[in-house]
Amino acid sequence: MDYALSELCGFFSARSSNAEPLVLATILRTEGSTYRKAGARILMSAGGQASGMLSGGCLEADVLERARRVLSRNQPERVWFDTRKADDEIFGLGMGCEGAMDLWLQALIPHQTPQPLDFLCRCLHRDSAGSVSTVVGGEVRADELGAHGYAGPEAAAAVGTVPNSPLTEALAACDSATPVLSQLNFEGRRLEVFTAPVGLPPRLLLCGAGPDAIPVHQFAAALGWRVTVYDHRPAYATLENFPQAARVILARPEELRNHLEPARFNAAMVMSHQLSADVSYLKEFAKTPIAFVGLLGPPKRRARVFAQLGMSAADFVTKVYGPAGLDIGAGSPQAIALSIIAQIHAVLAGRPGGAF
Repeated sequence: MDYALSELCGFFSARSSNAEPLVLATILRTEGSTYRKAGARILMSAGGQASGMLSGGCLEADVLERARRVLSRNQPERVWFDTRKADDEIFGLGMGCEGAMDLWLQALIPHQTPQPLDFLCRCLHRDSAGSVSTVVGGEVRADELGAHGYAGPEAAAAVGTVPNSPLTEALAACDSATPVLSQLNFEGRRLEVFTAPVGLPPRLLLCGAGPDAIPVHQFAAALGWRVTVYDHRPAYATLENFPQAARVILARPEELRNHLEPARFNAAMVMSHQLSADVSYLKEFAKTPIAFVGLLGPPKRRARVFAQLGMSAADFVTKVYGPAGLDIGAGSPQAIALSIIAQIHAVLAGRPGGAF
């Protein structure tokens, strides 16, 4: 699971106003143990700033040098890094990171349209799914290498006033929910195409805006997640308490569906500290396919909540995590919040949440 889109778009927006040229680095595939996986993207500037990391420090210096070359030539470059051998050296250092990475580097020059980052950021801001397909090799002409195609509701806006070409239309049809390298038959030739989803951040709904919800929101926001806070108490449900939240809603628990669609969230954390409110929230989540529903409080309180729910609890009891959070010995609100966010992350990634 790689949800770095918020950081990527923030980096891009901060530099687009200055018309600063950047390089988009995309991982096409990996082998062995790597810090990040296929589909991960970062932006790099000629000055060495980056929106994130591709490795734990093993490759960054070499990638930066290649990025500068891509910018100077305005030509994309594909490079294979393999650090699985003990005698493998990068800039004279044997790294031994035990992994290999197929990396695509492409310059983003201001005022050249369409730009893949414009599409990615538009999808993020509109919370809209989609994918980007890029020609990265094969029987390709020079003007086709690095061509992009977009799929999803924001695709038309990404292309803008530039008319679709037969190649961009063919690339748009390569839509995929997972990162994939594939072969595209185009005009009697086989082009190698990399398609990756936009990678929208998880949507987390906090039902309860008490003081202990604040660090949960802070940890989630630090990961780039979209956090919505919902509470019926005016003293708690404020933007001052949750400045990094996408929305803060002041309303009664039974009015939840009047203000949002619970099914659009990946995870919900029920932490109102009021039994009747928690029951009302859980009744709504029982009707949705939401992957994670966390419930604050000890097992005895959970039993009371389920008792009031009656048979409706049987509809979703397997996805209710209560007491929520991994067992890390948490005692403070910050540590408890860390354990909750770690558990949500593990569930959404399909991992058990234990030691490696």
